[in-house]
Parts: sequence; C-alpha cells; structure tokens
Amino acid sequence: MSTVPERADVAPEGEEREVSARRLADRVLSCPDVAGLSRGPFGVVATYLPGGQVPGVAVRDDAIEVDVVARYGRPLPEVADLVRDAIGGLAGGRRVDVTIADVVTDDSGRND
Repeated sequence: MSTVPERADVAPEGEEREVSARRLADRVLSCPDVAGLSRGPFGVVATYLPGGQVPGVAVRDDAIEVDVVARYGRPLPEVADLVRDAIGGLAGGRRVDVTIADVVTDDSGRND
C-alpha cells in the first residue's frame, strides 16, 4: 500500500480559500471609494470557512462575488471597475462580479 506524501508547500484547499478571501477583502477595502463590504440583500455574500467567514467576498470555483458599500461621489460603474482592477491579479482567471449594495456620504461603511 503506497501513500502520497503531503507536500509542506501546498496549503489545504480550505486554508488557501481563506487566505485568498481575506487578501481579496483587504484589496477591496484599500480602494478609496469603498467604505466597506456588505453581505448583500439576503446576507449570503461571504466565504464560509471552518471557524469563521469573510463577509462581502464569495470565492467560488468560476467567479468571485464582491458586495461593497461605496462612498458618494464617483460614478458607481467606475467604483465597480476600480474594485475589479484592485483584485484582478488575485482572481486567478475567474470572473469578478461587483455589486454596489449601498452608498454612504461619510465613512460609515458597513460590514453586515
């Protein structure tokens, strides 16, 4: 009976997804026109992980869904494009769907 040795340089899929989702969320939040992340209208936009979750970013096999709260001022299609540009290098070739869940006039962005 042969076993394949576990490679130390390869993260388990769940761990890889967690790191990816957290890095994506950090990149989105670094956009100056993004006040926060949102779980979406039904509260389901998140990457669910063992022992936690990353709200506002759903990493799927074929796409990444991001729900943001935008700051008032810039046209919303431009905000969505800026978010796509910010995370494009981390998307791994997946489609990036950006939804503007809300718009605020101050820094009261939500992480709901």
